[in-house]
Amino acid sequence: MTTREVEHEITIGAPAAAVYQLLADVTNWPRIFPPTIHVDRVEAEGDEERIRIWATANGSPKNWTSRRTLDPAGLRITFRQEVPAEPVKHMGGTWIIEPLGGSGARVRLLHDFSAIGDDPHDLLWIERAVDKNSTSELAALKANVEAAHAAETEELTFSFTDTVRISGSAKDAFDFINEAHLWAERLPHVAVVRLAEDTPGLQELEMDTRAKDGSVHTTKSYRVVFPHHKIAYKQVTLPALMTLHTGEWTFVETDGGTDVSSQHTVTLNTDNIARILGPEATVADAREYVHTALSTNSCATLAHAKAHAESKAA
Repeated sequence: MTTREVEHEITIGAPAAAVYQLLADVTNWPRIFPPTIHVDRVEAEGDEERIRIWATANGSPKNWTSRRTLDPAGLRITFRQEVPAEPVKHMGGTWIIEPLGGSGARVRLLHDFSAIGDDPHDLLWIERAVDKNSTSELAALKANVEAAHAAETEELTFSFTDTVRISGSAKDAFDFINEAHLWAERLPHVAVVRLAEDTPGLQELEMDTRAKDGSVHTTKSYRVVFPHHKIAYKQVTLPALMTLHTGEWTFVETDGGTDVSSQHTVTLNTDNIARILGPEATVADAREYVHTALSTNSCATLAHAKAHAESKAA
């Protein structure tokens, strides 16, 4: 069996402990790393944890389960995939964070891997995916850690949630959100939808939506489906005012019915604020504009999901 070993590294202008902390908390990964769609911490005990990751590899969505060992004193995190995604036979590695003089750090990302059947073409595909993702992840890690030390970071990244109470079941509300291929028929602001689900529970959603001014915008997202309580997503084709958009639809049954929520996390693209909103526009203006646009669509979708679920319950 052929095993490849590769290493990537980057220097970051931030303390090593801050870099380690960001890597250690996997719930941050969809916001930090471009290839990562969603991460669930399946179990954790002491410094050992088991996680499930959904991410793209060479543009294709994949998912796998890994075990990680955290070493905060040594600033190391080792990982080994339990259930790799084809064509990977085995995959593992180590994050190593090395303090540099002053407040800098060097991050080394090591991988070792092999291909099912020792196929040379698959081995090359894996190597390319590892190289592409590692390069992307390290660059994003650098940008995010260094941005965390900037004064206006909290203004640029923000989250909000819209919630509606439904007199119906979580399943019926979930079905409405899950059946996105029907949104062009069900939602006035959606013009065209393209939904693919080659792997059950992992969706690729592309749609054209109409803005208030009549313009049509195309967006693409990957969605991870957890029947019937959550749909997590990451938008990968972004409008000009955003560099990040992740979110979750959640469905919680209560004594009074079901609470359906749409949560968004957004990072603004400051480079485009003046072009889109005018030369006098501020970060606060951009926050309000993006918040209003996303919330308007979410609330419209929630209202239709409520009507759908309550009609089923009638």
